Amino acid sequence: MTDFMPRARAAEQAMRSVFPATPLQRNAHLSERYGADIWLKREDLSPVRSYKIRGAFNAMRKQQGQELFVCASAGNHAQGVAYMCKHLGVKGVIFMPVTTPQQKIQKTRIFGGDNIEIHLTGDYFDDTLSAAQSWCAEQGGHFLSPFDDADVIEGQASLAVEIEAQLGGVPDHVILPVGGGGMSSGVATWFGGRTHCLFVEPKGGACLHAAMAAGHPVALEHVDNFVDGAAVGKIGAKPFELLKDHHLSDVLVLSEDRICTTMIEMLNVEGIVLEPAGALAIEAVADVQSFIRGKTVVCVTSGGNFDFERLPEVKERAQRYSGVKKYFILRLPQRPGALKEFLGILGPEDDIARFEYMKKSARNFGSVLIGIETRKPENFMRLFAHLDDAGFTYTDITEDETLAQFVI
Repeated sequence: MTDFMPRARAAEQAMRSVFPATPLQRNAHLSERYGADIWLKREDLSPVRSYKIRGAFNAMRKQQGQELFVCASAGNHAQGVAYMCKHLGVKGVIFMPVTTPQQKIQKTRIFGGDNIEIHLTGDYFDDTLSAAQSWCAEQGGHFLSPFDDADVIEGQASLAVEIEAQLGGVPDHVILPVGGGGMSSGVATWFGGRTHCLFVEPKGGACLHAAMAAGHPVALEHVDNFVDGAAVGKIGAKPFELLKDHHLSDVLVLSEDRICTTMIEMLNVEGIVLEPAGALAIEAVADVQSFIRGKTVVCVTSGGNFDFERLPEVKERAQRYSGVKKYFILRLPQRPGALKEFLGILGPEDDIARFEYMKKSARNFGSVLIGIETRKPENFMRLFAHLDDAGFTYTDITEDETLAQFVI
């Protein structure tokens, strides 16, 4: 990609006619915690609450005279394309997975208005992408890849142009969430060897990690859609070409439950609403705190399109990861006083969040699904010790994902 930096700078300058630069904000809370100078590049404050408008703008501005654009997106790219379709007065056909949160679907309709139509198809993004490409080949129009496109990558790199200008220099470290690789490859290419780039993926969509381990893009056997903004089954070919020379050790993979802890903390402490993908970079700071101390670090908060109907699930997953909520099956004797005996074992900080009798396995015992919330993880050590001493039989199912899907 010759002349990448001049073209990324030109893209950044051109998009000022559409929206101002997103803020780069120093976060005192995180800086104090990790002993570093930590800044947040607030892409969640763009007009479509994600960085995706950048790539859509740049790719579409280069297609002068094109009146039909087609794209596939889990939500954020769709909103960027929709916004630009209305801004430019062109038509857009947007394919989205059936599993896309309603908040993102509704916002896409609002941004695009009469200039767009939405097709919901496929349970996973890669199925949606295939459907969109087939439709575009049959019906015509210009296909806008969410990440595997040189103009899109160039547009996403504009946020790096802004970071350097706003910071007045190059940070020591930049932490980038990765989905299909468009933004991360663009930012990494802009900074080149001038800063250390770290890449963060959700465990259920670690396509960059898989590609770097194999030496080429590979399709994941399974994708967890929870982190919908980064749940991509295969890294883009063009982004991978730009990222393949980075070290595998610089690609961090985080569990979906862990990401939820940052979403809850940023909402409660900072009043910042982040979608799961938007919290990736911040949560990753904990894994690199040993070598960022005293350094300047920029975390890209890539998106804030969060449907608050998902908040109970996010809280649940955060509590389970933090160890303050557990579920177990208790084999409760069917005799007077047994329940009272169990309740007497609970500590002053233990609350029953769920209590449900299940099918009895024997006449003298009944199985009970119990959810317990407490304030400190160590409280469960005391609880289980007392249950053992009292002779209760129980099974902790908190980490049993298969069983939990059916009973929790």
